[in-house]
Amino acid sequence: FALMRSIPGMVVMSPADDVEARAAVKAAYEYEGPVYLRFGRLAVPVFHDEASFKFEIGKGEVLQDGGDVAIIANGLLVNEAIEAGKALAEAGISARVINLCTIKPLDEELVLKAAQECGRVITCEEHSVIGGLGEAVSSLLSEKCPTPVRRIGVNDEFGHSGPAAALLKQFGLSAEHIVEVARDFCGK
Repeated sequence: FALMRSIPGMVVMSPADDVEARAAVKAAYEYEGPVYLRFGRLAVPVFHDEASFKFEIGKGEVLQDGGDVAIIANGLLVNEAIEAGKALAEAGISARVINLCTIKPLDEELVLKAAQECGRVITCEEHSVIGGLGEAVSSLLSEKCPTPVRRIGVNDEFGHSGPAAALLKQFGLSAEHIVEVARDFCGK
């Protein structure tokens, strides 16, 4: 993400499920200009309804409404964020879960609204915390709506091979870790 975001005019996307992946590929084909699509290798549940899903480059979607914290995720981490949102609701924390497939161009309106209404933002990505979704969101918020942000992603370290689900847990990219961060962030 970091390298691709730095290329002028490049669209950068990371779809969250099979339905969104096919829609993103179609949108990339129809788009005039460079597009980078990143797909996770782990099978994830399909949560979009193919018959009603409308995909648009540069637009995110609210999957769960909430007001205590906004969890903004992309790719494989959207499913983890959905599961974390459910667990947080049981713990009395109202989490807004947002799927932000397109990192560039960023859906600024959606991110700013979530920051203004929730007052706290957590970003979740299967990528380094350097240069990806977390930095894109943090950059926007630092200029237009200063808001506390916690970034969940791979810290400044090399990755390695292994079973995908085990690697997500090892690198702190799981619903359980999102819940821990959100509880600490919200003081609950």
